[in-house]
Amino acid sequence: MVLSNEPAASAAEEEVEDDALVRASTLEAFGESAETRALLRSLPAVHRERAAREVAEERFRVIMDKYQEQPHLLDPHLEWMMNSLLDIVQDETSLPDLVHLAFKFLYIITKVRGYKVFLRLFPHEVADVQPVLDMFTGQNPKDHETWETRYMLLLWLSVTCLIPFDFSRLDGNLPTQSGETRMPIMDRILQIAQSYLVVSDKARDAAAVLVSKFITRPDVKQRKMASFLDWSLCTLAHSSFQTIDGVITMDGMLQALAQIFKHGKREDCLPYANTVLQCLDGCRLPESSHTLLRKLGVKLVQRLGLTFLKPKVATWRYQRGCRSLAANLQLRAPGKSEQKLLSDSLTSDGDEDYDVPEGVETVIEQLLVGLKDKDTIVRWSAAKGIGRMAGRLPRELADDVVGSVLDCFSFQETDKAWHGGCLALAELGRRGLLLPSRLSEVVTVILKALTYDEKRGACSVGANVRDAACYVCWAFARAYEPQELTPFVTAISSALVIAAVFDRNVNCRRAASAAFQENVGRQGTFPHGIDILTTADYFAVGNISNCFLIISVFIAGFQEYTKPMIDHLVSMKINHWDGAIRELSAKALHNLTSLVPEYMATHEVTYALYELAAQSNRLVTDYLDEKAVQSLKQIHQQLCDRHLYRGLGGELMRQAVCILIEKLSLSRMPFKGDTVIEGWQWLINDTLRSLHLVSSHSREQIKEVAVSALAAVCNEYYKKEPGEAGSTITEELIPQYLAELRSPEEMTRCGFSSALGALPCFLLRGHLQQVLSGLRRVTCTTSPMDVSFAEARRDGLKAISRICQTVGVNTQGPPDEVICQENISEVYAALLGCMSDYTTDSRGDVGAWVREASMTSLMDLMLLLAQTEPVLIEAHICERVMCCVAQQASEKIDRFRAHAARVFLTLLHFDSPPIPHVPHRKELESLFPRSDVATVNWNAPSQAFPLITQLLGLPTYRYHVLLGLAVSVGGLTESTVRHSTQSLFEYMKGIQKDAQVLESFSETLLKVFEDNLLNDRVSVSLLKMLDQLLANGCFDIFTAEENHPFCVKLLTLCKEEIKKSKDIQKLRSSIAVLCGMVQFSGDVRKKVLLQLFLLLGHPFPVIRKSTASQVYEMVLTYSDLVDAEVLDEVMSVLSDTAWDSELPVVRGQRNHLCDLLGVPRPQLVPKPVPGS
Repeated sequence: MVLSNEPAASAAEEEVEDDALVRASTLEAFGESAETRALLRSLPAVHRERAAREVAEERFRVIMDKYQEQPHLLDPHLEWMMNSLLDIVQDETSLPDLVHLAFKFLYIITKVRGYKVFLRLFPHEVADVQPVLDMFTGQNPKDHETWETRYMLLLWLSVTCLIPFDFSRLDGNLPTQSGETRMPIMDRILQIAQSYLVVSDKARDAAAVLVSKFITRPDVKQRKMASFLDWSLCTLAHSSFQTIDGVITMDGMLQALAQIFKHGKREDCLPYANTVLQCLDGCRLPESSHTLLRKLGVKLVQRLGLTFLKPKVATWRYQRGCRSLAANLQLRAPGKSEQKLLSDSLTSDGDEDYDVPEGVETVIEQLLVGLKDKDTIVRWSAAKGIGRMAGRLPRELADDVVGSVLDCFSFQETDKAWHGGCLALAELGRRGLLLPSRLSEVVTVILKALTYDEKRGACSVGANVRDAACYVCWAFARAYEPQELTPFVTAISSALVIAAVFDRNVNCRRAASAAFQENVGRQGTFPHGIDILTTADYFAVGNISNCFLIISVFIAGFQEYTKPMIDHLVSMKINHWDGAIRELSAKALHNLTSLVPEYMATHEVTYALYELAAQSNRLVTDYLDEKAVQSLKQIHQQLCDRHLYRGLGGELMRQAVCILIEKLSLSRMPFKGDTVIEGWQWLINDTLRSLHLVSSHSREQIKEVAVSALAAVCNEYYKKEPGEAGSTITEELIPQYLAELRSPEEMTRCGFSSALGALPCFLLRGHLQQVLSGLRRVTCTTSPMDVSFAEARRDGLKAISRICQTVGVNTQGPPDEVICQENISEVYAALLGCMSDYTTDSRGDVGAWVREASMTSLMDLMLLLAQTEPVLIEAHICERVMCCVAQQASEKIDRFRAHAARVFLTLLHFDSPPIPHVPHRKELESLFPRSDVATVNWNAPSQAFPLITQLLGLPTYRYHVLLGLAVSVGGLTESTVRHSTQSLFEYMKGIQKDAQVLESFSETLLKVFEDNLLNDRVSVSLLKMLDQLLANGCFDIFTAEENHPFCVKLLTLCKEEIKKSKDIQKLRSSIAVLCGMVQFSGDVRKKVLLQLFLLLGHPFPVIRKSTASQVYEMVLTYSDLVDAEVLDEVMSVLSDTAWDSELPVVRGQRNHLCDLLGVPRPQLVPKPVPGS
């Protein structure tokens, strides 16, 4: 948690906006009209072929989905699209599959535009009723492939039900069959509706729409409404939300009832409202775990409540009058007089004194319970219900409802209740039902809701509450006149600014920004509104670091917001549960200090005050009184006395106090010679010593802050005279730290290595040799325990590099004070020795950390020497550095390969002055021109390897680049293997005709193999690379010469590598290489075959089978290998033998192959008898 002026990398949310999220819709019209017509015309032709049908359907979906956000653009085209599809449906010659396809297309259109707009376009003449009903006869409700057909038919039937004729008139014209009575149309429609209300697909929703249109008809409600409601309530009462079927049934019944009470006339529905409410109470829907059922329950309850109350607009409501923004702005223009906006009836109820039915209280109670539901959609529905109900209640009762809503903001309530309460207040305010007399109470709770945040385990809740509170502020801006909100402007504007800048959640910041913008536009009373909006707009507040560190400073420049922002950071954010927010808050307070230094002194932002004092040549104590100075000094001792450095919270406290120590030291607080410095030193040492007890994800941060604190303390409090150290400290500190480097704990070594690297020059003077020797021991692997301490070696290397930068270089200087001729070799040895660290453990290649640190340290040292004492860069040292870095630049791990490439190019192109003795400098500068390599992405194998393989043409670099390429070509990552192999083959293609260059290349290749024999990290990958080279004919020029030295030496190395090996992967790779070597002529071919036949008798069955398979392919590939007379028999033996059988059987077949190919039979060597 190191505090710097850079944005926090681990911020709570570093939002990088996707272009797709910020790109506005730019569609202006339905541009695919012609293509859509062609698609619809093609349906009769494509419906028989499944593939063509699916292509047409998918294309139509893609076209329609483009207009999900702008569906109104389809409106001019809906009629002809529907007519085209209904022509197919109404055509008697259309096959059922084609009809279903047409309905599927209709559903896709409906899904985008919405069924309400689409309904009125359906044909709804009297002549359409019977055909639509007849279409239901062929439908199977259990067919899940054709639910779109049933859905659209139900919607179509619902609009045909609106014909202005009694259905009984249609029954008289229906023909009857002999002996049968035809069911009346009214009964048929009701039967269809009831049957589809209990299905499991989307047709259930359409059935509810049908019921609402059908049951509320004048002729139907007299005969069927009571019986239907009785049926639906009985079905509801006998269903249980504990079963899937029960949930489906209850969903259908609730949808139907909600639609009926929405569309039915009040006088028709009122007689049944109490009965429905009682049945609904008995269903106990709030106890259900199904969100949709609870939402439908709340929706039905509010519609029952609206049925109980007369449909009138409350005369007592607050009326703002003009809602147009343009007109609103005109009212404020000079010379314009404001109209009276409050109704005269605000103070009297007029004719609203009437008895409120008993059921209303139950409805309000259930809606208030719904405000606390666990799901947002239920709370939102309840909030809208509260708003609608309050609009029909007398003023006193509506005010009681408002009071009940405010009870949701109790500290005992959950975040769900707070969220529901905010939504309800927004609805009441938006409808003018929240009178100005209540604003003082409401604003108080809304200001609390804007900062609502509760810790729950590893996260927090409250983002939805803060977002809803912003919505309330947005609604109030539109609902009230400026004079009503004037007393609250300061509080609301400050709260919204704080939420827009300092909220942890990006959606809340954006909601606050939108609410602030609405208030600026509608109210016009927010201080500096336009200036703030141009800086803290919707997009600017998307990045949390930008908000805390940049936007906050701009807004705090307006004095109305400065102190509220500082107070919020100190009271709410400095102690926030999220460490990233605490860090950003500390940085923000630091940035705000210069605006009000005297006020910030009360919050003790010491380092920022010091920087401000330094600018005006004053002391920091000029801003801090003696009490504040003493309080700062006692913080460490108070925490120590309370044992707060121990336990789970100890990590956070140590980290925070180390940062405090660093900032107090940098602020030059007057503590020199005080005992508090000893306490600080103890804390730093104890923290570094106990790093192994810290959680793994915090170790690095705590180590860094402790080391930074140590450096600051040393520089400020341990100087006796300018450039001289106090004798006591010098005698104690360095020997103590060197002793800790031999600790059996790796993290302790890491901590004290970094600490030694951070010591200032005056402390290192006279002890440099001692410190360098101690750090070099850390970087060496002299014992098995040391091998596993990769992180200690990494930090040791970093410390050596940092010390070199600290003490400087002087060729003839004393070795105990500066880097010079006598000790530079020790530094080179430590840094170059770690370039070959390939330690692995359960975390993978941990040696890569060491190699990375070594490369960085070498680069820093070489640049330092080139600028100060270039004579210390010897030719052989520079060559070794460049070759080692080139090797790392050709290896397989993308990140470390890219780092190595950057180091290599930095050393090559450094020109102030240039690094001396760089091998092949001119060739390298032509291969890697400065202008071209700047744009190369070295992390990408496709860009890196074509450049790196060019180094194979330079003899000095060839060995090390081949060594690195062997690991990449024989690796596991597909992209690395592919691109490294391609690049290597491109190079080989250019040299395979040049015998001299190829000889040199092959010698280097064999040298790499020889030097890495039995080194599995290299040898296995190298065998894979050799297999690729041999298989691609890279050494064809050698095959003409019998017993070519390359093949002879390669065979010897292969035999040595696999001797007594039990590594399956290595043995398989060697088989492939041996099979490729049979292309060479002479006696060596017989020796290769003998080696392969030895592997055919290997103790491992998998190796025998693999060998037989590859030898079979080898015989097919190289036709001159086997005489034509025995070829068929050889192939038969190789393919027909069960090579995983018992060894005696296999060896017999193997020996037979030896005879056929004229190869001596392998002889069993008897094992020596013990004691003989």
